[in-house]
Amino acid sequence: MASTPPNPYTAAGVDTAAGDLAVELMKSAVRRTHGPEVLGGVGGFAGLFDASALREYAKPLLATSTDGVGTKVAIAQAIDKHDTIGQDLVGMVVDDIVVVGAKPLFMTDYIACGKVFPERIADIVRGIALGCEQTGTALVGGETAEHPGLLGLNDYDVAGAATGIVDADRVLGAERVRAGDVVLALASSGPHSNGYSLIRHVVTGAGISYGDHAADFGTTWGEALLEPTRLYTLPLLRLLTQFPDAVHSLSHVTGGGIAANLARVLPQGTWVEVDRSTWSPSPVFRVLADLGSLELEATEGTWNLGVGFLAVVSAESAAATASALAAEGIATWQVGVVGDGPRPAGDFEQGAKGVDGGAVRLVGAYA
Repeated sequence: MASTPPNPYTAAGVDTAAGDLAVELMKSAVRRTHGPEVLGGVGGFAGLFDASALREYAKPLLATSTDGVGTKVAIAQAIDKHDTIGQDLVGMVVDDIVVVGAKPLFMTDYIACGKVFPERIADIVRGIALGCEQTGTALVGGETAEHPGLLGLNDYDVAGAATGIVDADRVLGAERVRAGDVVLALASSGPHSNGYSLIRHVVTGAGISYGDHAADFGTTWGEALLEPTRLYTLPLLRLLTQFPDAVHSLSHVTGGGIAANLARVLPQGTWVEVDRSTWSPSPVFRVLADLGSLELEATEGTWNLGVGFLAVVSAESAAATASALAAEGIATWQVGVVGDGPRPAGDFEQGAKGVDGGAVRLVGAYA
């Protein structure tokens, strides 16, 4: 009886059977994100989404976003904990869509790895699926690619893309902002997925291993630094429904920090001084700054320092919108007011990420 010839692809380092097993392990989590508008189930070449509901919009605009989670994955790999990195991915991708007032529809993901370990891939995708559930997003497809020789055995990276919808007359942005509007800060759950190259540099420089106990946090360093990204999409969508004309623009505080990201959603000729004294940065930022002998002010262009989102709202609605967000479990407070008169002397951040918007700087001392 002839023996089965060896699979040359397996000899090259690619295990297609492991990839199939990973899909089986993640199927139930992915299916939980599917409503009746998702057709075709899991495993097709392309995800299908029934767009009939778009007819309900007067002038439907599709919003799209794509991103990854950066070097935060290195910490997940270091302590072999992969069940939260997917939520971080959803935060980076889907929470960008709500910035323009859009409701997310669906998302796809991509995982590149040196070797497929089915349980690990399934953990990552379960985290993505959980984040999709928490943002009302269907996870309609994805891809896992094995790259032996390019990535190390335990290395991987994740990325995703999402699509949402908003009616043209409900798009949020700088054009809605007026002088006198109030800027509200929405608390973050930690560093989210930004500034991890600096975090890793500080931790490594201090001779700390991610498995070491961190007395300040009551966990290991790795567990503390893998705190999942807070997801803002559904609370913000509910806010937009409850106060349809109160919110003028939103800013997701990701790479670049508070000033740069707020400047992107302000009109030219306006400015905001963000008052540091209105909040105290989360302990994780203070501990890391002390560990790296850094002034908190020096990290403002890298870390969110406890502010994950900013909302520019009408002055008369500021208290009510802040209360509504607090009722959603998100601490919210006023950090500034939009001005359009002569700008105070001093350095402001303007023109961030190619957007020639307003001007922002942080002033005062942290509480």
